[in-house]
Amino acid sequence: MSSSISPLAPKSYADMPVIRGVRMATAAAGIKYKNRTDVLLMAFDKPASVAGVFTRSKCPSAPVDFCRKNLAAGVARGVVVNSGNANAFTGIKGRAATELTAKSAAAALGCDESEIFLASTGVIGEPLDATKFSGVLGQMAQDGTGDFWLEAAKAIMTTDTYPKVATHSAKIDGVTVTINGIAKGAGMIAPDMATMLSFVVTDADIAAPVLQSLLSAGVEPSFNSMTVDSDTSTSDTLMLFATGAAAEDGQRRIETADDAALSGFRDALNALLKDLAIQVARDGEGATKMLEITVTGAESDAAAKTIALSIANSPLVKTAAAGEDANWGRIVMAVGKAGEAADRDRLAIWFGDVRVAVNGERDAGYSEEAASNVMKGQDIPVRVDLGLGNGSATVWTCDLTKEYVAINGDYRS
Repeated sequence: MSSSISPLAPKSYADMPVIRGVRMATAAAGIKYKNRTDVLLMAFDKPASVAGVFTRSKCPSAPVDFCRKNLAAGVARGVVVNSGNANAFTGIKGRAATELTAKSAAAALGCDESEIFLASTGVIGEPLDATKFSGVLGQMAQDGTGDFWLEAAKAIMTTDTYPKVATHSAKIDGVTVTINGIAKGAGMIAPDMATMLSFVVTDADIAAPVLQSLLSAGVEPSFNSMTVDSDTSTSDTLMLFATGAAAEDGQRRIETADDAALSGFRDALNALLKDLAIQVARDGEGATKMLEITVTGAESDAAAKTIALSIANSPLVKTAAAGEDANWGRIVMAVGKAGEAADRDRLAIWFGDVRVAVNGERDAGYSEEAASNVMKGQDIPVRVDLGLGNGSATVWTCDLTKEYVAINGDYRS
């Protein structure tokens, strides 16, 4: 965790309500960090519905393998998350560590190991000493409380400079339901499941297959549309749990994804996922600027997204932003290399409201001063129109500073 908080951090945190049916506790197990919490236990009073999306990395961590296996049953009683060690590329020892952690958690909660979900974040390649969990999980299960969301978000941080929390509410058939979420992530965050770690819980009564369909769709315009440094983690995990407690208020259980009563909930979930994703991008390692990159006029939405990510992931674009340099040539470069259809002579580029290029050349009314003023802000909107079709996409990223190199240059030391 960096000593200084990101200049892009929120000025205040959302007031997180209690979600009925889930309790949380944190502990300091000393996995890597001294004198700070590094383990989170989420315990569900009754079996909760669960959905998940995970990294597309071909070298996933042991906890990702573990979650994928348990997800098929669609039932959760507990989640154990640790920071400081990713338990990735740890071979047989890694599998043994997940088995021991699950066994300890199942014993603490009085449930089956297939109802436990695990996530780890931190250093890759170091064996994880899971015996450190077995000593604390029993007490955590007893200590768990519902009013603990901000503390939970703090326990899963690594190089984050602030905890990420969000809450939204919606109505299902007139019954109010709440959705809370936490996330962590500051570097090695790229689309293809861009979420580092995020856990979202609702008191709605929704069947697991419906949750899965909502989550798989909701991740695209949110976590899969932001990038800090184009690197896809071994451990990216986003999970959604439904405790079903709203059934006590008369909420009818939702069994199919096309149920019309879901529309408000879907909107609220998507807004929450976008909120968390942007908070993560704003806490990119060493970040001082937030870039919102919108591509319009592409041949398709997919092409627009590829081009937007080509811009967002360009070290030259990101360093220009860090230096407050309105260098639109970097944008032209990133569009041209993306591999999607583009016509140089139809290209138009804006920094904020300032059009810097049009019809493939510098705008006749271009003002270096006006463009530079946009670059001086913390939030920099960049828009590119390709003039080819109706495809559009928006992605978020941060700038690339000397601090990013410093943080990652000594990450293991």
